[in-house]
Order: sequence, then structure tokens, then C-alpha cells
Amino acid sequence: MRKNPAMVHSIAVVPLDGVVAFDLGTPPQVFNSARYAGKERLYTVRVCASGPVRSTAGFTVVPDFGLDEVAGADTVVVPGIGAGGPVTDGTLPDDCRAALLAAAARGARIVSICTGASVLAAAGLLDGRPAATHWAWGNRIARLYPRVHWNFDVLFVDDGDVLTSAGVGAGVDLCLHIVRNDHGSEVANRAARRCVVPPFREGGQAQYIERPIPFTAGAGTESTRSWALDRLAEPVTLEDMAAHARMSVRTFTRRFRDETGLSPRQWLLRQRVAHAQLLLESTDLAVEAVARRSGLGSATALRQHLQAAIGVAPSAYRKTFRQPVQSGS
Repeated sequence: MRKNPAMVHSIAVVPLDGVVAFDLGTPPQVFNSARYAGKERLYTVRVCASGPVRSTAGFTVVPDFGLDEVAGADTVVVPGIGAGGPVTDGTLPDDCRAALLAAAARGARIVSICTGASVLAAAGLLDGRPAATHWAWGNRIARLYPRVHWNFDVLFVDDGDVLTSAGVGAGVDLCLHIVRNDHGSEVANRAARRCVVPPFREGGQAQYIERPIPFTAGAGTESTRSWALDRLAEPVTLEDMAAHARMSVRTFTRRFRDETGLSPRQWLLRQRVAHAQLLLESTDLAVEAVARRSGLGSATALRQHLQAAIGVAPSAYRKTFRQPVQSGS
């Protein structure tokens, strides 16, 4: 769903009473950070409601815009709510329902963060569709909206014109995913750097479900992950990573999986594929050179891994997502 870079994409954020403050702040923060190098913003973000709304953080939000602004939005985002109709009894204010249904009917992209999915479900926008929300609300929301194909394991679900995410940090992942689809990895990565968050976690990654990891200073694998990212073109092995972390292979593998949800080899492969995507978007390198620089070895291997990851060949990916050349004016 890439947009003409000369056009500013309008986003309406629609909070309900009991809005989760973090979820409400995520879309303005991420989308306002999305820019081409040195250029103007690519999105305008307006918070729209029929009046003041209470937040779960102990303060009241007074939006600058009314629900009538939703009528002109290219994308509508519904943040999570901590309690109230859509997550307790399936009810939804009539004006909110009408605004969402009208937006969907005219082809606007509809997005929810966390329990905001219950708002979309209450409006009937998720019937028969796959959708995500926070795992902790899964049982309750599934009972309220049995027509939705809920997935409480993943970070987010992209179903084309309707996108839903799990809780809190997964909303950041989804917003960056939207930026990446609209304007490419370079813009999304720049936005992530401005927000000081990881630039990429794919939607199918598992939610962190009540399995706290004890922290021991200096004993994690983060520094080794950073070390490996600087060496994607090199033949980094599991043994190399374990040695850098000063752990046995067995201990390193266990701790790595605890911290990332992936084995070291799976994680490294994903980073290499992501780097190959960035090179395809931002350079004119031949596919063979992209494969070498991303550590995938050969054009054949790159094609296989990219096909497995996103279902397209390198040439098709480059044609679809290559960043348009910007003028110097």
C-alpha cells in the first residue's frame, strides 16, 4: 500500500473512554517520526473524539479534533482501552461505530492497537477476518466476538485493509510495519531510530506471554547480537556467537531463545533477509552482490529465503518497494 511520496497521508486516531495512554501516544510518535532524509513529514496525525476521554493513566485527554475529521482520513487507528463496553459487553458508542463503518466503506485503512481490536469487532469490522490483540484479554474478547479468527500468539496481523496488533510494544511494531509498507525500510528504520526502538520485529513473532526472564548484569546476549549485526556479510557461526558471549553453545542458545524467542540461527537468518531487503530497496546492487553483502551467499539462496519469508522473488521485491528517487528541491 505504498503512497505517492509527494502526498501526505492523513491518520485519524480515535480513542474511546478508558484509552490506554501508551497506545494513544504510539501512532503520533511513530508516524510523525517517519520522514525522508531531511524532508517534511510523510503523515499528519490527528486525535479525534466527540469529547474528552479518560485514560487508564489517571488523566483526561482533550482531543484537538472531533469525529468529523475521521471522514477525511486515509488511515484510522483505534488505540486500546482498559475497560468499558467493547471489552466487557460488546457495546460501542453510536457515533464511533458510524465513523468507523463509514471509513471502512470508503476504503480507508483500519488499524487497532491492543484491545482496540475489540472496538473494531464491536463495529463488525473483524467478522470472518484474522485479528490479533493482547494475549491477556484473549479469552474474554474471544467469547464476546466468536466470528473473528483471533490469533493471540502473534505481534500483529496484516489483513490488507485491516491491521490489528497485540499489546503495548506490538503497537509500535505494527506502526513501523505500516511505515515500511508505505515508504520502505529506510524510512521505517529512520523512524525507529528517532523513537529509539528496534526497527523490525515481524508480525508472526510470538508475544511474550507471562514468562519473565531474570536479569543478570552482563550475562545477556544483546551485545553479541549487536556484534553479529555488524558482521552479517561474514560467515558468523553459532560457535562464534557463543564464544563472543563467553558462554557454552548450550547456555548461549538457551539464553538467546529466552531473550528473543528464536534460536541464534533463526535470528541471524532473519537479520540477513531483512538486510537484503534494505539493500534491494536502497541500492542498485546486483542480486548476487546483495546476497553476498547480507551473508546469504548466493542469489539462489537469497531467492529461496526471500520467497520463504515474504513470498516474492528479489526482482519483484525491488520493483515493488524500491524507494523513488527524491529531487533535491
